Amino acid sequence: MTSAAVRPRLGSAAPPGAVSATRRRTRRWGLGVALLALIGACAASVAVGSRSVPLGQVWTALTDPSVHTFAAEAVRTRVPRTLLGVLVGAALAVSGALMQGITRNPLADPGILGINAGAAVMIVIGMAYIGLNSPGQYIWLSVLGASLTAAAVWTIGSGGRGRPTPLRLALAGAVMAAVLTGITQAVLLPRAQLLQTFRSWQAGGIDGARFDQILQVLPFLALGAVTAAFSGRALNTLALGDEMAAGLGVRVGRVRLLIAISAVLLAAASTALAGPIGFVGLIVPHAVRAVVGADNRWVLTWCVLVGPVLLLIADVVGRVISRPTDVQVGIVTAIIGAPVFIALVRSRRMGEL
Repeated sequence: MTSAAVRPRLGSAAPPGAVSATRRRTRRWGLGVALLALIGACAASVAVGSRSVPLGQVWTALTDPSVHTFAAEAVRTRVPRTLLGVLVGAALAVSGALMQGITRNPLADPGILGINAGAAVMIVIGMAYIGLNSPGQYIWLSVLGASLTAAAVWTIGSGGRGRPTPLRLALAGAVMAAVLTGITQAVLLPRAQLLQTFRSWQAGGIDGARFDQILQVLPFLALGAVTAAFSGRALNTLALGDEMAAGLGVRVGRVRLLIAISAVLLAAASTALAGPIGFVGLIVPHAVRAVVGADNRWVLTWCVLVGPVLLLIADVVGRVISRPTDVQVGIVTAIIGAPVFIALVRSRRMGEL
């Protein structure tokens, strides 16, 4: 096979010599810029709300526990919300990058593939029939629902004949999401009190975050993150094609399964904590690849920083545009993500994957 016969694909890594010096500098220095952006987004998250707090008072509230002014208390109540935004943003962005890598599908995302809907329907069933009421209880059913949905979408998209095409996978995800959303509504409609509680959670939001709830789900996020940290090189090899990856000694089925488990864990844990927030896993990996290229080791690293920036900024925008109430962050990310999804569907590159 000649080199001309191998087409570049989503997630493929160029040979080290093919990476320009400019891009290498961009990758390194850009991480510093992304980190500064994350610090700025965190500062905005704790300072901006129904009442904005000057940064000087923010620093005082965070460093001097003896201060108990209204502004200081407002800042302290926003800290868990900011931490949750960082964790969920990073988890969703990395989960989306992993899904796009193992499926070689630019439309892959926990929301578009129905993973969030699968987690949500199991959580609703747990609320309605078992009486669950905290993320620590939701997480087990969330993982189960997300895993079953991921397996169903892959099976439907492939039709039992190997790897599914990007279009079939997106359609299978859309169908599963519609079916699962219908089941969710069927469970909720006869239960008015539960419907009221679930309505805001279903929109996806990080308000009302508490440290104890985050700690309950943190082990699942950590497990998914550890697996994802070692997935970059494997994704680069898989991007060369299953046959070539197998020829290089990669156990394709096992590696793809382990990466899929990591992606599902991150998506399920995020859904248990914040509800089904969509499009973060779609937007961030594509934005990152535009800067750092297709090397998944760099893509995953950048997603850890850029994902929280997007989510926190969307959350701040949701607080500002409707003061004194909040627009849920899931609504804001949907408004941002819908045009991106349409642009990707219309892209000529879709036919080359």
